[in-house]
Amino acid sequence: MTISSSLSAGVAGLNANATRLATISDNIANSGTYGYKRASAEFSNVVVSSTRGASTYSAGGVRASTLRLIEERGDLVGTGNALDLAIAGRGMFPVIPLVSIDNPISDTPMTMTRTGSFRTDADGVLRTESGLVLLGWPADADGTIPPFPRDTTAGLVPIVISPNQTASDPTTEMNLGVNLPATYTEAGSTSVPPPLSVEYFGNLGTSESLEVTFIPAVPMAGSSNQWTMEVRDSASGNALIGEYTLTFDDTRGAGGTLASVTVVSGGAYDVADGTLALTVAGGPMTVGIGRLGDPNGLTQLSDSFAPVSISKNGSPVGNLTTIEVDENGFVNATYDTGFTRRLFQVPIVDVPNPNGLDSMSNQSYQVSLDSGSFYLWDAGSGATGSIQGYSREGSKTDVAAELTNLIQTQRAYSSNAKVIQTVDEMLQETTNIKR
Repeated sequence: MTISSSLSAGVAGLNANATRLATISDNIANSGTYGYKRASAEFSNVVVSSTRGASTYSAGGVRASTLRLIEERGDLVGTGNALDLAIAGRGMFPVIPLVSIDNPISDTPMTMTRTGSFRTDADGVLRTESGLVLLGWPADADGTIPPFPRDTTAGLVPIVISPNQTASDPTTEMNLGVNLPATYTEAGSTSVPPPLSVEYFGNLGTSESLEVTFIPAVPMAGSSNQWTMEVRDSASGNALIGEYTLTFDDTRGAGGTLASVTVVSGGAYDVADGTLALTVAGGPMTVGIGRLGDPNGLTQLSDSFAPVSISKNGSPVGNLTTIEVDENGFVNATYDTGFTRRLFQVPIVDVPNPNGLDSMSNQSYQVSLDSGSFYLWDAGSGATGSIQGYSREGSKTDVAAELTNLIQTQRAYSSNAKVIQTVDEMLQETTNIKR
């Protein structure tokens, strides 16, 4: 009977609007939840009979289907925590629930989130208060990230940072900018410049030094403009690791600059970049003395000995001060000596259909058949966007719009209830005919 179909349609309308009310309630409740994605209830009609010209019509009612709009991006909100992370663009962070951290990551479904306030716990694990542990690829000792597969979780590990760690940065490069007195190479001179001691840092963070001695070549007459440079390494018991003959130009245009460098012993002199390839106790070291004709390296001018510019890389042992994640996903540790070391790289997870992901608690999602297979991108490359520190992604709930939908849903629910009441009264009239 068509009157019975009206009753069924009214009941379907009540159920559909109750579903919509549930999504509105969820959205409003999470209006202040970082990274929350709005839930939406979509209505579609149900057709029972579609015969044209039929004398009767049977109501099919309505069917409600829910969808979480994961692809919608919330506004980024600035914070004061370096490890408050969000993504400016498409993609998500790979995470794992804390309860699953002891299980092989390959046995756990790929879980991801759009934003999180990550902090280290008592064990140094970088996680949110809700129990989502950030995953990344570990760096080698020299800070490089080895190649890892992009379509599996193999290689991903929980990011663990020891708060009391120390580190040192060995010296591998040094530049010597020293002026040698021109008068010391003149006939009859007995002057010798003092030895030059330059500190460097060994592989274990120890303080070592290169002892550089400049010996002028004094001719019988005139000026030789020539020196012997000897380099000794304190870490090797002051052993001689390099000896070179330096000749300086005395012409008007290039006076005082290097004219030639002759290797007596030790590493070679690179004419292209003006460096010596020395070998100290801890390994190779590049020492810059300047290119031929370069006024910024070793010079011979006037009558004063002056180390005018000496620089080197490396640092002594330092204590960890801060951890930050840059826009390319590199987790960098900074120490109180100014040394920065790369520890991990956080990739960005992308799927073909973000709205097809399975929604989990704590604004996390898992890969499903509807979402398609995931792929791990380098942050800042492709269409996945970059990682933003000191930021959280805001909720996608528009409270004003949800309140408007709430009023509409309330009216629609009342109208469907009125249909059921009317059908009930009509059925009562039908029953009264027999009486």
